[in-house]
Amino acid sequence: MQTKLYIGGEFVDALDGATLDVINPFDGSVIASVAEAKAADVDRAVAAATKAFPAWRATPAMQRGRLLGKLADAIEAHAEELAELESIDTGHPIRDTKGLDVPRTAVTFRYFAGMADKHQGSVVPVEAGFLNYVQREPVGVVGQIVPWNFPLMFTSWKMGPALAAGNTVVLKPAEITPLSTLKIAQLMAEVGFPPGVVNIIPGFGHTAGQHLAEHPGVQKIAFTGSTAVGRRIVQASAGNLKRVQLELGGKGANIVFADANLPAAINGSAFAIFHNQGQACIAGSRLLLQEDIAAPFLEGFVKLAKSIKLGNPLDPTTEMGPLTSQKQQQSVLTYCEVAKQQGAEVITGGRKPDAAALSKGFFVEPTIVKAQPKDRVCQEEVFGPFVSVTTFKDEAEAIAIANSTEYGLGGGLWTTNLQRAHRMAGTMRAGMVWINSYKRVNPGSPFGGVGSSGYGREMGFEAMHDYTEAKSVWVNVDAQIPPHYPR
Repeated sequence: MQTKLYIGGEFVDALDGATLDVINPFDGSVIASVAEAKAADVDRAVAAATKAFPAWRATPAMQRGRLLGKLADAIEAHAEELAELESIDTGHPIRDTKGLDVPRTAVTFRYFAGMADKHQGSVVPVEAGFLNYVQREPVGVVGQIVPWNFPLMFTSWKMGPALAAGNTVVLKPAEITPLSTLKIAQLMAEVGFPPGVVNIIPGFGHTAGQHLAEHPGVQKIAFTGSTAVGRRIVQASAGNLKRVQLELGGKGANIVFADANLPAAINGSAFAIFHNQGQACIAGSRLLLQEDIAAPFLEGFVKLAKSIKLGNPLDPTTEMGPLTSQKQQQSVLTYCEVAKQQGAEVITGGRKPDAAALSKGFFVEPTIVKAQPKDRVCQEEVFGPFVSVTTFKDEAEAIAIANSTEYGLGGGLWTTNLQRAHRMAGTMRAGMVWINSYKRVNPGSPFGGVGSSGYGREMGFEAMHDYTEAKSVWVNVDAQIPPHYPR
């Protein structure tokens, strides 16, 4: 288990020797003490990335891609270790870290390994006699801040396109979940990434994160996290007008029409909200049911929610682990009280489980609440295994409710009517829409939102664009330009 900062190709202590404890959310025990980066350590990391940038930028794109491919191979070779680290650090069940998170991480790095030498410029038709071409150039030193809900996967989402495009990276994992990202740093060193190309600095947001966002040596800051912190990132970036990419909160509407395949919609809607204990920005946290099928749907949905097995994340039979921190557990339980105070009906859940074996963990039972669209629990991101249920009469009412929050990240709908599916997808205010499924991601498909869910995109060609600058070059081939100031 790696516990030090990774700066300039070496694992080092923080300059002041500070450390932070990483807590196991299943039993509250200390997993490890990890070096805590502060402003001076951020400065060291930015200096190392700045020094490494010219040579990394000049490295042939195919060679950069080859290193990313080797990293993907190394991740697959260490899949068991990475899955266990992610589970004990985040509370995410091992069946998901092993079956989803680690494979997705390797696939993302491999995708951008292939993208490295395929991100092309363009030629623009201009007036006769001139050749105008646009080339894509790396931004420079990129600061990246990764959240605690999917730290391993988001590390690949952030670093993959940045490195493929020729940037160098200073990445800050969340202070409560740094272990899998530090393991990635170790694998990068082993497969041959040059010193300083990647620097990993665990630390707190108000110290290390703030300084990274403000740093004049950083040309872009990419952040995934809450909308409130995203706004502070924008303010901090103003000093040198660095480029900002934000993937922020969400309040996904998951709409079920009367003609939907109900068994599929019930199971898919449960995955939409209860996977990873609901700690996902794209979670389907607002369930909108057409009145005609609300009763039978809820009967099946509640039955399924009650059957979900809570337990030790390392137990392969566990279907839901603890929330990642005690702070987040308390936040979700507070929203359960808010729901009751505003007159909502808690159908199931809304509390800690009774089982003695779970008493030390940060658990909250799968929670289903009947609420009104304007209630706080339908407007604010709860970020836990908590779903609000509202009914609607027709498409017009469904879309009005779906678009009634400040967020616009993801949303879904369940219907067998093809025309309706396309109509709704076109009118939902969201960066991503899933039809008859939910939470599907792929490294080739752009991921991001609108409104208070942020701007910019992870994944695909859009991500490569976001990590490069367009340079327009004009060449006078044989144009005869009359003198502007004839003499």
